[in-house]
Amino acid sequence: MKLRHSARTDVGRTRDHNEDDFGVGEGAGVAQHGELLVVCDGMGGHAAGEVASRLGVETILSAYYSDNSPDRVDVLRRAFERANERIHAEGRGAMGTTGVAALFYKGMLHVANVGDSRAYLIRNDDICQISRDHSLVGEQVAAGVITADQAKSSYYRNVITRALGYQPEVQVDLFHLPLQVGDTIVLCSDGLHGLVSDEEIGAIARSMPLADAVDRLIDLANERGGTDNITTIIAHVDELDNAATFADLSDAARTTVEFPAPTTAATIEFPATASLTPAVAEPATIRTAPLPVAPPPAPPPVAAPDPRDTPAPRRMHWIGATLATVLFTGLVFVTLFVAYPSVLAPGQESPALPETSPTAAPTQAPPTATLPPPTQPPTEAPAILPVATETPVPTASPAPTTTPSPVATGTPTPTVAPAITATPGASPSTPIATATRTPIPLTLPTRTP
Repeated sequence: MKLRHSARTDVGRTRDHNEDDFGVGEGAGVAQHGELLVVCDGMGGHAAGEVASRLGVETILSAYYSDNSPDRVDVLRRAFERANERIHAEGRGAMGTTGVAALFYKGMLHVANVGDSRAYLIRNDDICQISRDHSLVGEQVAAGVITADQAKSSYYRNVITRALGYQPEVQVDLFHLPLQVGDTIVLCSDGLHGLVSDEEIGAIARSMPLADAVDRLIDLANERGGTDNITTIIAHVDELDNAATFADLSDAARTTVEFPAPTTAATIEFPATASLTPAVAEPATIRTAPLPVAPPPAPPPVAAPDPRDTPAPRRMHWIGATLATVLFTGLVFVTLFVAYPSVLAPGQESPALPETSPTAAPTQAPPTATLPPPTQPPTEAPAILPVATETPVPTASPAPTTTPSPVATGTPTPTVAPAITATPGASPSTPIATATRTPIPLTLPTRTP
C-alpha cells in the first residue's frame, strides 16, 4: 500500500500554548503492521493538557508497534486502553485528552476514537464523518435532538462525555471500512471542525496538494477566530497491494462498523465493494434539519352557551321569608321565657328582714347575713321561702353570758335576732329561732353526681 500524508498543528489565535499533538508511525513496524496516524487534543489547563496529549500519542504508537499479536484491531484497542491507564496514573484524573487514530492495514481502514476529535473519509467527491463525537452536543445530534449547525453554536459544544485519562477505564469506539484507491482520510481536532464545515474540509482536501490543503485549513480556522488549537492530518491512498486486496475480500465482507450506544452497540455491515453512499454516512453526524412536523389540527369551535340554559339565580320566596321571621320571633320569646325566671330568682335578691317580736327589746338588731345562692340550678320554686305570719312567735330568753354590761362598755346591748336555716329542696312553713347570739354556721348543699 502506498500512502502519502501531511500533518501540522497550530496554537490558534486565542490560546497562549498548544495542547494538541499528533504522531505518525515510522520504522520497520510500518511495513509489517500498517501505517498508524494519531491526533490528540489535551485538556486540563496549562502544562497538563499538553502533557496528556503527548503521553497519548507516544503511548498509542509505542503500544501498537511493540505488540506482535496477529489481531491488529485488538492491538489498536489495547493501545488506547494503555494510553488511558498511563495518563490517569500521571494526572490522577486531573488531566485528559481526546484521541483519534487511523490504521491502514491490508487494504482496510480501522479508526479508533475517544472524545470529539474526528476522522473523515473523502471518496467520489463526498465527505463522510467516520468517528462519532463523544460530546454532549454530539450525542444530541446523533439522537436527532439538535442539528449539526445548532451544535456549532451551542453553549455546551466543548463539553465532552469521554476522554483518555479521566477514568481508570475507557470505552474505545472502533470503525472499519475497506479502502479504495484515491480515498482521502482527514484527522483533526475540534479547533478545525468547530470553525470549518465538513463540505469545506472535503473541497479543500480534494482540490489542493496535501501540504497546501493542511495549511489552508488551518489558515481558514484562524481567519474565523482561531478560538482553539488546530491540528490536521491528511492522508491519501495512492495504491493498494493486489495480494492484500484479493486475499482479504472474505475478511472485508465480514467487517462491521461499530457505533456503540450508551447501553448496547449497534453494528452496520458493509460488503467488500462498499462505496461512500448516504447509507454509510447515516450513523455519523447528520447535518440535515429534522423532518417538519405537521401542525396539530385546530380544535372545533365551541358554541356560545344559550342564555335559556343558564339557571336563574335563586331568590328567597315571600313565604319562606315569612316563616323565617316567625321562627326567629318565636325563638326570641322562648329564650326570654326560659331566661326570665333565672334572672328574677329570689336567691339573687336581698331578702326582706323578718319582723321583730313584740316582746323583744326595742333595740337595733344586727344585720342578718344573706345566704349565698344555692349551687343547684335555679327553679321556679325558690329553695328558701321566708314566711311572714301575723301571730307573733314567742322568743326564748337569752342565757346569761359573760358579755359585759352595756353600762360598763357604753354600748347598747344588741337584741337576739332569729337565725334562719334552710334545707335544700324544702321550704319550711315557719322560721326556726335559736336562743344563741352566735349564728349557726350554714352548711351549703352540695350536688352529688
